[in-house]
Parts: sequence; structure tokens; C-alpha cells
Amino acid sequence: MTVFTNDARQFKFDVLTEIARQAYAGDLKEENVQGWARNLVSLNGPRYRCCVYKEREILRQRVRLSMGKMANDAAEYKPEQIVQVIDAACDGCTIRKIAVTDNCRKCMTKACQAACHFGAMTMGTNRAQIDYEKCKECGACARACPYNAIVVTERPCYAHCPVQAISWDENGIARIDETKCINCGQCELSCPFGAVEDVSWIVPVIEMLKSGYPCYAVVAPSIQGQFENASLGQIKKAIEALGFKKCLEVAAGADAVAYEEAQELKKHMEAGKPMTTSCCTAFVNMLEMHFPEQYAENKSTLVTPMMAIARKLKKQYPHHGVVFIGPCVAKKQEAMMKGSKVDYVLTFEEVYAMMIANDISPVNMEETGDDRPSNYGRNFAASGGVAAAVNEVLREEGHAPVNAIMANGGFECKQQLTLIKNGKFTANILEGMVCPGGCIGGPAVIASPATVKGRMVRENMKNKERTVLDAIAEDSYSEVDLEVRKV
Repeated sequence: MTVFTNDARQFKFDVLTEIARQAYAGDLKEENVQGWARNLVSLNGPRYRCCVYKEREILRQRVRLSMGKMANDAAEYKPEQIVQVIDAACDGCTIRKIAVTDNCRKCMTKACQAACHFGAMTMGTNRAQIDYEKCKECGACARACPYNAIVVTERPCYAHCPVQAISWDENGIARIDETKCINCGQCELSCPFGAVEDVSWIVPVIEMLKSGYPCYAVVAPSIQGQFENASLGQIKKAIEALGFKKCLEVAAGADAVAYEEAQELKKHMEAGKPMTTSCCTAFVNMLEMHFPEQYAENKSTLVTPMMAIARKLKKQYPHHGVVFIGPCVAKKQEAMMKGSKVDYVLTFEEVYAMMIANDISPVNMEETGDDRPSNYGRNFAASGGVAAAVNEVLREEGHAPVNAIMANGGFECKQQLTLIKNGKFTANILEGMVCPGGCIGGPAVIASPATVKGRMVRENMKNKERTVLDAIAEDSYSEVDLEVRKV
């Protein structure tokens, strides 16, 4: 089944679907999936690499990641490093950052040569040439060229990493610095060759469901609109058909978190300190790893909405499993943290592969849904939604709205956190979303953010009168500890 126009994502999806089929059939062996993968990359199939054998090696590593293993057989197993590089796929990028194009006229001014302070630029027979042994990749030659004949090309994975966790080894293969990586998946989303992928837990989830162990699915608000024209109720019903006891909306946890963050924001304002939100795991990782002082001083103490609903379910049903389904790969890392009440995390890609393996189509399901979070909780899915929910709580309580800044994407998050660090932040609250557009722009979405947003607006019209206070009055979290990372 064709789901993506991006061939790299489609290959990944095809592998996930086959793994799901074999896991449900009880015949999951790596060699079986490898045999199927060899058929997927046939001798007369499309060519993206030098040969069919290299493409099969790439698929072999994809299979390992999809089965919860390290892509590289010889690599040390590091379960909390969710985002990994498929070595065999990471050789299609331009190795040289600075390059001279055919636009070079070999002009008389030789501005590029004059601008280079390292003696790396000389004039060849037909155009300027770069001695890469001397080149420091500073870009001065490119800025000086009057014809724009010298180009600066950053690798997409490096260019999209907001924390500079990407580098490359002596062979030009990308490497991830685990001391910097926030597992946001932006490198994964941007790689044109699909050389960066996330580890999958699809196999243990299927095994848990097959065992009959009762398990709840909790779905991120951004799941609305992901599966063609299926309504949220139909999507939840399709997920329950996979064997889950019940499918619940994380938006209910988002309502609870918004309420508590509004109360905490009042204290921050009294103390004269801005507050940062807690819903985006990658943003929290950025805070903790790269801005530790701001993590201690400014971050909301609330858990993410995912963890809020998981804690509530584990308190009510201690012998049940909890599986989060969303567009985020950082949530897989969060689920492994000490004290987590989430057993496993699946992405939208992975749960859709499970549906196809079971011939389940969301658009053909009857609707279900007896939980009713507010639209403000559901709108945590998009940039600006968290700050809007917190302001809505303040409005419902009779308080004046506060000044909020929405950091849309990892680079804006880093910029605003730097302003907080330097005492130049101008608002009361900073909403941080590392994925541009919010969760609807996450690395594992199926539909485009614009499409999802439109579908959400239309479907949620019937729920527009419901307030945050109404939602938490009916679905109370008063008995649940919502403070961050408590065991």
C-alpha cells in the first residue's frame, strides 16, 4: 500500500508492515523479513544506490531498527538513543561543504582568491579550484564571488539539528553526539536518503497484545486528521480493533496540565521569572541538556500530557499496560526514563502498519469516544496551542491574559532560551515546540500539517463550547501527582 510519496519513508513503512504481519503470525525471524526485503529491492527495481546489494544492506539495517535492534550489528546497544544513523545509507550527501560551480568565469578580479586567508583558492585552467587540504570551510570565497559561482551546501541533517549534535567521521558518515542529541528527529525528517531512523517497539507491543495482557492506548491530539477522512472516533475504534482494551485521548491530560501550568505561572509572575512549558519532550531535553540553569529556574514542574494520563491510568489500573501513540520519536526516550508509567511508544507510521497488517481501515470503522477533552487540550497538537490553553484557563478563572511567546521549531526554541538566560526575554511564558508547526509537523506524521489542521478545525466545531474547567471537572486529575519525574 502506497502511503508516502517519499520513497525512503515508504520503504520504511513497507518494512514495518511486513514485520507487523509476521509478528502477528508468530513467525517473526530476521531472516524471514530479510528474504522479503530482498524481494522489495529486486534486480529490476528502482535504483537509488550504486547497486542492488547496497540497497539490500540498507534495508537489512532498516529491518534491525524496526525490530528494536541497533542498525549496526557491531554497535553497542544504547536503548535511550532512539535516533540512529544507518551507516550504509549515509553516503549520498555532498562531502564538500564549499564547491565551485560552472558559473565561475575565472574573472580578472579573483575576488574569491583574495578573500581566502588560507591559500586554499587558486585559478585552474577553466575555473577557480579549491585545495580541500587547506580549506577551512569558512565561506569567505562564496561571499566574495560576484557571480555567486561558489556554493555553500550544508548537509540536511546538520542544517536541521538545533543543538549541533550531528558531525561526521573520516569517511563522511554522519555521527550523533549522544551528549547533545535531544532525540527530536529533525535530522531523521530532513535526510533525503532516509539514513537517520528511529528504533521501533512495534514487536513488543504486538507480543503484549497477543498475550492478552490488558492494555490501554493513549493517542496524541495530533492523531486527528492523520488517516484520510477518518474521524477521531473512527481512528480510536480502529486502534481498539488491534487488541487494546480502550483508546483514550491524551488531550484530557493536556487539559489537566494546562490548568496546573496556569496556577504555576501565577507563582512565576509573582517571583518575576518567566516560565517555560513542559509538553514537548525534545524541548525539555534541550532545556535540561543545553540550558540547565533555565531548566532548574524557569521550566514548569509539570509532566507532559502523555505522562499525566499514563499516571492516572496506572493509578486506576496498576496491572494494565499503557501505550502512547503519536508523531514524536522523543516520546520513546521519555517512556524509558526512571519512574515512567508508559510501557511503550508507537508512532503514527507504526500503528498504521499494524492496521494494514490486520486489514483494518479507520474510514470503515464505527465511531467510538466517551472521553471529551476540550478543544484547547486537543489543540496542544499545533504551535501556539499550549500557550492558548494556559491563557484560556486564566480567562475562565477571571484573570487577565498573559504575554506569551511561541517558539516554533528548535532554532526558535534555542533563541528564546538564550534570551531567558541573558535576562532579555520579554514575555511571561515561553511555549517551546521543537517541531516546526508543533506536533502536527512531527517526524512520524502521515498527513501534512495543513491538512491535519483543517480537518481538526472542522471536526472540533461541535465541541467548541466545552471549556477547560468543564473538562477537568468531569475527568478529574486531582488524585494524580503531576509533578515531573517522580518515581
